[in-house]
Amino acid sequence: MGFEKVSFTNSEGKQLAARLEVPNNQVAHSYAIFAHCFTCNKNFSAVRNISRALVNKGIAVLRFDFTGLGDSEGSFEDTNFSSNVSDLIHAANFLEENYKAPSLLIGHSLGGAAVIFAASQLESVVAVSTIGAPSSPAHVKHLFKSNVEEINALGKAKVNIGGRDFTIKKDFIDDIESKPMKEVLKNLRKPYLVIHSPQDTIVGIENAKELYQYAHHPKSFISIDKADHLLTDNEDSTYVGNVIAGWAERYLDIPKRAPLETAHQVAVSIGNEGFTSEIVSGNHFLIADEPTDFGGNDFGPSPYDYVSSGLGACTAMTLRMYATRKKWDLQRIIVHVDYGKEHAPDSENTAMIKKIDTFKRKIELFGNLDEKQRQRLLEIANKCPVHKTLTIGSTVLTELK
Repeated sequence: MGFEKVSFTNSEGKQLAARLEVPNNQVAHSYAIFAHCFTCNKNFSAVRNISRALVNKGIAVLRFDFTGLGDSEGSFEDTNFSSNVSDLIHAANFLEENYKAPSLLIGHSLGGAAVIFAASQLESVVAVSTIGAPSSPAHVKHLFKSNVEEINALGKAKVNIGGRDFTIKKDFIDDIESKPMKEVLKNLRKPYLVIHSPQDTIVGIENAKELYQYAHHPKSFISIDKADHLLTDNEDSTYVGNVIAGWAERYLDIPKRAPLETAHQVAVSIGNEGFTSEIVSGNHFLIADEPTDFGGNDFGPSPYDYVSSGLGACTAMTLRMYATRKKWDLQRIIVHVDYGKEHAPDSENTAMIKKIDTFKRKIELFGNLDEKQRQRLLEIANKCPVHKTLTIGSTVLTELK
């Protein structure tokens, strides 16, 4: 999984810190945004695990810190539910302008309520999933219910949430009480997945029931039995990520590719975008590419990397076979290979002589071997079939099929 630290500007001109995670071996077919829970941040373990599961299915995920939280600029006490929704809209605009418009929104707890409101304003979003979300943004008031009178009287108060102090203003309470979740969700008309734990003591399971009832089909409900609200068990959050990824595939625009098949030993397929190539060799599927500085995506080894790999693998196998036959104590072999264009070692006037393909091979031998055995293995390395193919020469016969 690759990632990039990015940032974007919210409606108040503040920079919001984000992390964009992308698949390692393919171009992302879809983009998603993850909205974290109230007073949390983008680096919670559950957020990471869910994002990783989506990325493994070819979905790039943008997770960011809401204004005033984590590494983002701004003051938390000046935010409210509406500003969270606005942050999500700006995150979507950032993806559309720089990568691809998001088609999937995922939100945890109050972040789940926020993605529902944001999805109603984003045409690119085709599917929404919430995890442990309240059926009304006002539900969050229970976290500071003992301070509500003080907030109403003084305009704000300091409250303790999850062991940390936060200042909550009256504007925040007024805002969450004015948000009609039932009406918004009823009119959303987009595929919706509700995920909730029956044992959630922060946002009770009755919230999931109400969210499901508010929404129109297609809608789905998944119960994550025995999980807590924050999905602190890695198995729970990984499961949730895999469920969302599998469910979303039905609604995302995923390019269909015919499987690469061949009756030959090896087949290689490449499209009309970039250098990323699919390779099938018997029962094995591989990816080849060029590095980014050569115009590729670096999704896999380059063609010459594969040649070097073949030389290294053949060398190691040949030494293993020889040492086993001799019953020598060769416990492990590591073959290092570098490829480049260099002048021949005996070249004199290098300015006039063309460089040749050169493979530099260094072999590490582990075990109880004497010097004579080590030198013999060095000789045997030069007898491996791929070594001979590269040094003696080959013929390539080509025709159109």
